[in-house]
Amino acid sequence: MPSGIYLIGSRDGAERNLMTANWVTQVASEPKTIGVGIERDAVTHGLIQRSSKFSVCILSRADRALVRSFVKPCEFDPESNSLSGYAVVETEAGLPVLASSLAYFDCEVSGTLEYESHTFFAGEVREVRFLAESEEAEVLRMEDTRMHYGG
Repeated sequence: MPSGIYLIGSRDGAERNLMTANWVTQVASEPKTIGVGIERDAVTHGLIQRSSKFSVCILSRADRALVRSFVKPCEFDPESNSLSGYAVVETEAGLPVLASSLAYFDCEVSGTLEYESHTFFAGEVREVRFLAESEEAEVLRMEDTRMHYGG
């Protein structure tokens, strides 16, 4: 099933992570709500569960190679403000976002659905920001990466 590929940002206290994912969808328009499916064993799952917040980074096709750097838990370097060697910025809520993202959503969890292997977190959008200088950049899709499902 073709879909986008994103980075999900999460944070609980000093611990933070960015994770490659493709189970991301709009859930509602009023209030604006985005849903993400996260594998229960993932570091990001625990961070979202504890903080009730997550970010969704919209990536450029030019950044297709870097998503592989976020399939495992990230190393945070506070001196360079980077995760896995890539610069990050923070949302107003303090969530990590890849600095080269085209845009991001900052969400507060408003509901969950539990499945055997995953939790689907629905998050009300609290902040949207465009980081790209141009809206003409092409958005990264799963088929651009030769990757398979990531959650």
